[in-house]
Amino acid sequence: MNLYLAIKTLHILSSVLLVGTGFGSAFYLYFAHRTRSIAVIAPVTRLVVRADWWFTTPAGLFQPLSGFWLAHAAGWAWKSPWIVAAVVLYGVAGMCWLPVVWLQIELTKMARVASESHLTELPERYWRFAKLWERLGYPAFLAMAMIYFLMVFKPA
Repeated sequence: MNLYLAIKTLHILSSVLLVGTGFGSAFYLYFAHRTRSIAVIAPVTRLVVRADWWFTTPAGLFQPLSGFWLAHAAGWAWKSPWIVAAVVLYGVAGMCWLPVVWLQIELTKMARVASESHLTELPERYWRFAKLWERLGYPAFLAMAMIYFLMVFKPA
């Protein structure tokens, strides 16, 4: 196997890891929130943050590095419309993801405190942050889905 195909394979696998972890984390936390149970929410928020550090962050850093390398190696001009669009969309996803990471850490702290204090309800601040967390996830996911389209079809 040549280097280009090896990097391309890692690029594809890391994109699946990036989007899959994000979607899976969103799925579990969304449904954990619907229970309104601190006993459910506290461990899920903790694991969502852990998944972001272990999987999403490394894949998110690898994606642009490998993507630019692949575009260069394949001879694509970095000003190609599909590459520019993919970079802009990746920026949109990143601008949504960065506050989401902070929100997840804050949600985890609040859920841990509520659990350790044997509270029966999470504070209103938790639910405001949870709503914002969810709302930021939609454009991030749509941006990543559009990037998949661009990577496959490479439209002019």
